[in-house]
Amino acid sequence: MIDTVLQWFQQWLPFLQQTGDVLSSAGHSAGDVAGQALGKMDMAGLLALAGALGWASGFRLYAVVFLTGLMGLLGWVPLPHSMQLLEHPAVLGASGFMLFMEFFADKIPGLDSLWDLANSVIRIPAGAALAGSVFGADGGTMTLVATILGGTLAATSQAAKTSTRAAINTSPEPFSNVAASLFEDGLVVGILWLAVNEPLVFGVVLLVAVVLMVLVTILLVRFLRAAIRRLKTWFGAEPAPSP
Repeated sequence: MIDTVLQWFQQWLPFLQQTGDVLSSAGHSAGDVAGQALGKMDMAGLLALAGALGWASGFRLYAVVFLTGLMGLLGWVPLPHSMQLLEHPAVLGASGFMLFMEFFADKIPGLDSLWDLANSVIRIPAGAALAGSVFGADGGTMTLVATILGGTLAATSQAAKTSTRAAINTSPEPFSNVAASLFEDGLVVGILWLAVNEPLVFGVVLLVAVVLMVLVTILLVRFLRAAIRRLKTWFGAEPAPSP
């Protein structure tokens, strides 16, 4: 029985070796094609990446830093030389820790607004810096354009996020906060994926999103101001005299 199995294995061994060589060659070819496609990112792709980094930073700065560095480290996206610092283990560790903290803090009513206010001082300049780093210090005009674009988009998304969360916090139930936070988590991943894979589609989505974010922010700011005035009126009113 053992001799029969050995003879069968010896007969099929050359075929198995040839099949393995073919599959290995195909895998290397596919990897080379993917690497070349990602490596030849044109101006539209670079601008889309810069816009995505700025826009997403206003929602989840630490997630942006961690995911971008991780994609570069794993070879999914060839980061420009000026952004390869994000692949460093220390940067990944720090951003991953802050991402872990933010994931839970952002889902607790009240604490999410405090977290937003505390991090608003870093999200906008960091979004501008990340966007500008796409073209590097030697990018000249495009570095400046990307920096302005990233900072503006980070400020827009930060304002929309903060005002929306403040409005949601007027509701006593916590489920809307969790739902909004999970939506933002998925949105950041979708933004980065779309910018890398479909930069032109991302540009259209970004334009529509910016208009909507500005409108929502304006509407919610007016709502919040009216609510604050009502609260001041209620607490400032004199109590009725007791009989």
